[in-house]
Amino acid sequence: MSIKKINVGGISCGADELFVISGPCVIEDEMIMMKTAEKLKEVGERLHIPIIYKSSFRKDNRSSLKYYDGPGLEKGLKILAKVKEQFGFTLLTDIHYPDQAAPAAEVCDVLQIPAYLCMQTGLMVAAAKTGAVINIKHGQFLAPENMKHPVTKCVEAGNDKIILTERGYTMGYNDLVVDPRSFYHMGLLGYPVVFDITHSIRKYGIPSADAKGGAREFLPVLSRAGVASGVDGVFIETHPDPASALCDAASQLNVNDFEEFMKPLIELHALEVKYRK
Repeated sequence: MSIKKINVGGISCGADELFVISGPCVIEDEMIMMKTAEKLKEVGERLHIPIIYKSSFRKDNRSSLKYYDGPGLEKGLKILAKVKEQFGFTLLTDIHYPDQAAPAAEVCDVLQIPAYLCMQTGLMVAAAKTGAVINIKHGQFLAPENMKHPVTKCVEAGNDKIILTERGYTMGYNDLVVDPRSFYHMGLLGYPVVFDITHSIRKYGIPSADAKGGAREFLPVLSRAGVASGVDGVFIETHPDPASALCDAASQLNVNDFEEFMKPLIELHALEVKYRK
């Protein structure tokens, strides 16, 4: 299959080199953001892997009003801008409403459409019209081939700089299931495909601060299965102390473990590219 290469901030997505989207699930205090960025920068340079730094200024899909949902648009973008200025990262953040698209695109290189919102036409069109790269997360409720519909909306709005991200299907009983066939089906749409590994181990209906809210033991096997299936990039949320994270505490990877986690994936990806050729 032929994949359109997307250049974002000097990173070629859809090339033979594996790229990574990583960072804290939601923007917390500046120290945590900078500490994570510093570690990711060091590892990226040592392993020669391109990294897009990701964090959300707002998480509008928390299951309770009591849970932390981020610092908001203005404060969050200021912190992300500081990360970019200090470390030179290409940035990604997600948006939930059309009026967030333009200001977010002034700071971030990639606008992410959350999985629950991938069929929201107004949101997609507003994001597309900014000219930023658009990362569309695969809705848990859609067959992978039906991702052609949000893709078409984006293209018809004048933007074909698209990345598609898989994060599993909601199968009921508070669980997500990743079907490797979805990597193939979404790849047929012609855009780079990313595997969101850390969100795929979330347990729905269980608070993310609860240890039962995630299943980290599956991270190695799922990540290797995705890379061996031919994905172009991996999405791994990282945090200096996941247990104390204000969102997705049970599923984020400790950023200090990121380097060793990535090494076998890089080797496996090189073999997959060699086999493909």
